Amino acid sequence: MKGGIGVLKQFKMTTKIVTGVEALSTIQTLSLKSVLIICDPFMEKNGTAQRIKQMLEENKVCCSVFSEIIPDPTIDVVTNGLMAAINQKPDGLIALGGGSAMDAAKVIRHIYTMAEKSSSVQLICIPTTSGTGSEVTSFAVISDPTNQSKYALVDDQMVPDLAILDPELTVSVPKSVTADTGIDVLTHCLEALASTEATDFTDAASEKAMKIIWNDLVAVVNNGEDLALRERVHNASCLAGIAFSEASLGICHSLAHALGGKFHIPHGRANALLLPHVIRYNAGLELDKEIPSLAIYQRIAHILGFQAGTPKATVYALINGLNRQLKQLAVSSVITDYAIDSDAFLAAIPEMAVKAMEDKCTITNPRKPTLQELEQLYKRLLRGGY
Repeated sequence: MKGGIGVLKQFKMTTKIVTGVEALSTIQTLSLKSVLIICDPFMEKNGTAQRIKQMLEENKVCCSVFSEIIPDPTIDVVTNGLMAAINQKPDGLIALGGGSAMDAAKVIRHIYTMAEKSSSVQLICIPTTSGTGSEVTSFAVISDPTNQSKYALVDDQMVPDLAILDPELTVSVPKSVTADTGIDVLTHCLEALASTEATDFTDAASEKAMKIIWNDLVAVVNNGEDLALRERVHNASCLAGIAFSEASLGICHSLAHALGGKFHIPHGRANALLLPHVIRYNAGLELDKEIPSLAIYQRIAHILGFQAGTPKATVYALINGLNRQLKQLAVSSVITDYAIDSDAFLAAIPEMAVKAMEDKCTITNPRKPTLQELEQLYKRLLRGGY
């Protein structure tokens, strides 16, 4: 494993994963008495939550739905979900939806089990987007609108017990969401590979997921009805989650958390904006000398088929390839193209940089940034790159 002689690392995988078309039928095998389904209003409106509720009730399981989840779930939403759990006293929570539903459910379960002094509440995650990997991680991100902040919470007690990956649930996801969540997966892979906590085991999951996303994301965005492609990308999202749950992430996520908290850009899109600049910074392409993390990105470039005369030229080729993919996915690289005023963005940079520096993901970044360097990375999102 990585880390050298005398450095001990560990890898654990506690979530059971069921994957494939009709994986949702696994619901009927659960040995539960009372379940609270946690989802957003759309999952209730489109009938998916009701379908799961019916499957449970056919097995004589008491079931109710908490459908107040919003994008970037807030402390208030978590509190309301916690009250719903306290009132029902379930022995199982089912998180249905994207990262917002799963993150909220993880925090709700964690607080509920502490408050009720109960360790017997199962958490089942059913992702309907292919992006966050939250169905297998110890991470959750909760927003605080009062401070315009996002908080990355990490606790092994938040790891779900069961993940059900049914690609049929992702077929109706819009192109833009498929693109954004897919780039989030790619970012998870790249940051887990470059993390100071990476191991041979996390690398294996990251590399497999990265190759799938690199090869299939554009195709699945253009043809969302292709179930085989949807299944591959759905599995890649989960593999990336397995990797970063153990290896953690880096400053692309730290910067994206602060950017999303301030300007409400979807998380995957925020990562897409930042990723080319973060690779350039982490690989030290602007430096006269070569730094150790350059070799990591050179290896990543080789895995994806890029080879040039020097290590730096090879990483530049990787960045150019990434920019071509982002263009194919209709992702603009300029912050003002997202209805954000350039003066307001500039004014927010110092505060966002402080929050990014304090983010837990910064701890495992391969290059230790200064506050000024984080500010400069934000400025690169403006036209001309400052």
